[in-house]
Amino acid sequence: MSNKTALDVNFVRSQFPAFSSSDLKSQCFFENAGGSYTSRQVIDKLMQFYNHHKVQPYSPFPAAETAGMAMDLSLELISAMLNVASSTIHFGPSTSQNSYILAQALRESNPVRKTIIVTNQDHEANTGVWRRLEKSGFVIREWQVNPETGALSTDDLNTLLDDTVHLVAFPHCSNIVAYENPVAEICRLVKNSGARSCVDGVSFAPHCFPDLSELGADIYLFSSYKTYGPHLGVMYISEEYNEFLSNQGHYFNAQDLSKRLTPAGPDHAQIASAGGMADYVEAIYDHHSDESASLADKTKLVGQMQRAHEKSLLGPLLDYLSQSQKVRILGSANALERLPTIALDLEKPAEPIAKSLAQYEIMASGGDFYAIRLLEALGVDHKNGVLRLSFVHYTNKEEIDKLMYALDRVL
Repeated sequence: MSNKTALDVNFVRSQFPAFSSSDLKSQCFFENAGGSYTSRQVIDKLMQFYNHHKVQPYSPFPAAETAGMAMDLSLELISAMLNVASSTIHFGPSTSQNSYILAQALRESNPVRKTIIVTNQDHEANTGVWRRLEKSGFVIREWQVNPETGALSTDDLNTLLDDTVHLVAFPHCSNIVAYENPVAEICRLVKNSGARSCVDGVSFAPHCFPDLSELGADIYLFSSYKTYGPHLGVMYISEEYNEFLSNQGHYFNAQDLSKRLTPAGPDHAQIASAGGMADYVEAIYDHHSDESASLADKTKLVGQMQRAHEKSLLGPLLDYLSQSQKVRILGSANALERLPTIALDLEKPAEPIAKSLAQYEIMASGGDFYAIRLLEALGVDHKNGVLRLSFVHYTNKEEIDKLMYALDRVL
């Protein structure tokens, strides 16, 4: 960018009504991995739709035509952000639901190759649906994490790949150990073996919307309610793979790529508001730069600024936690090797600790976070769970300081 290079966090926070709310403005939000605050651009579009266009879209009268255009615009903006064709983007009620539909489509497609590789680093949404296909004649292989670090190794993946593998499902980033897996490299390995890739981007996208044309995944999934938007699951699927999978929509929509993997009617208002995520990215870019750029390039540059700011806060927090004898950081304690989602093993129930933090205006959670397989692989009692502290680019230094103060007293 030609002007400001450091993220203006005060400007960023001004884009979120939550920071002005009397209920929230004194609170420090550290459960962003469970869902982010919503930007005003998204809220404005949602209210606009409900107030002026809450009719069945695409009918031949003005309000319906405007409603349809609002939905179409969101599709165009989201696909432009992700640098892919609009025909490859699909909206569903959640990522878990989108994953479930994909698994049913694959089961009915009955591919020649019947092996599916899953990991024990994933959120259950991107592992359980595929594992259940074992009952339908598929073979499941587990790509396991290093039990000390929680990391996945591409060398281990190479030993699992062969000419029976149809699909490899893995996370872009774990919601517990927060390593950023080398997605482009993994997707190349998978493609070269003749298989397909399904990437769960739910824990990565809040920190930087990915350029999907660079990653090379056949499927990429994330949740817009964790990327400052409405409660939707956003799914990219290549046109080629979409055509291969069995139709899950109405039989008369089987030839429509946009409807084959959407068995239920979409939430019109939320889809219309999803384009506000792109408006938010553009607002951040325009505040920091006066150079013209494509939406994909703006998204990439804003993502770089977001991640640089997050790492500047993550380093001191990890240093502080590393000095404690009362917690074990799951994953790396190096800010350069992870994203700002930190899971702490306390060797006792984590939920009461989270409740105690609330007395100091720290919003955090304890639990297994649907990653029981990973916790067990790391030697954590999933019944105790972990204390998870997750933040994003709108978090400021004062909140990190307040968190450390609270942890001093609670731990």
